[in-house]
This record gives sequence, C-alpha cells and structure tokens, in this order.
Amino acid sequence: MKLHELRPAKGSRKKEKRVGRGQSSGHGGTSGRGHKGSKARSGAKRKYGYEGGQNPIQRRMPKLGGFKNIFRVAYSVVNVNKFNIFEEGSSVDPQVMREKGLVGKSLPLIKVLGQGELKKALVVRAHNFSQTAKEKIEKAGGKAEVI
Repeated sequence: MKLHELRPAKGSRKKEKRVGRGQSSGHGGTSGRGHKGSKARSGAKRKYGYEGGQNPIQRRMPKLGGFKNIFRVAYSVVNVNKFNIFEEGSSVDPQVMREKGLVGKSLPLIKVLGQGELKKALVVRAHNFSQTAKEKIEKAGGKAEVI
C-alpha cells in the first residue's frame, strides 16, 4: 500500500446536503424546513424551554424556595476537649470562652458538646449542654451549669 492509494473507510465520508438548489435536487422549495412556522424562518433559534406559546413549565411551577424554620435556635458550639487550656477549678463562662477564642461573636448562645476528653475539674456555664458533655464534665469532677 502506498500513500496515494489510501482511501477513507466506506461510509465514513458523506456529501454535504446542499439545500435550496432547485426542485430536482430533492431539497428545493422550502429546503427541508416545511411550510411556515418559527423554525421555517431565517435565523430562527429555538428558545430553551419554549413550548410554542403555551406557558412554559418553569413559569407554571411555583417558586420552590425551600423551608425556613423560624423557631430554630442557633448556638455557637464548643467541645469539652477545648476546656483543657483552663486551670484546675476555674470557672468557664461565655465571656471567658469568647476572650480565649473558643467561640465566635456572631451567635450569642453557646452549646457545649462532648467530643474529646476533659482532664480538669471545671465549673462550666453555658446555655445548653449535650448529654455526653454533661457526663464528661461531671466525671472529671467539675460542674455543668445551664445559664
């Protein structure tokens, strides 16, 4: 086989459809576009979601904006293992937690969660405690007080 003998595979190359070249071409007259209508016009592009004048589905459907729980109580959370930085027997309240950078300033309420281990006996004051956090504080010899 020589370079000048190479040919494309049978059926891989197709002749371009030349429309509007007279009736005998098979694509004359309306050039394969049918009679009238938006797609028969020049420059016609089908708008996404267009349903031929019928109200489109995205306009028929209600605006589904999700659900907003107006009764939700938002807490800043802190885990008990973060309290190991305090001295034995000290009192930890929300103001002290904010000063040490354990919780942010955006949410006023604080909830203590029970991740990690507490090695010191502390008096912890917060707005809410998880069950495990309360158990770990009391097990270390401290006290969990709800404000």
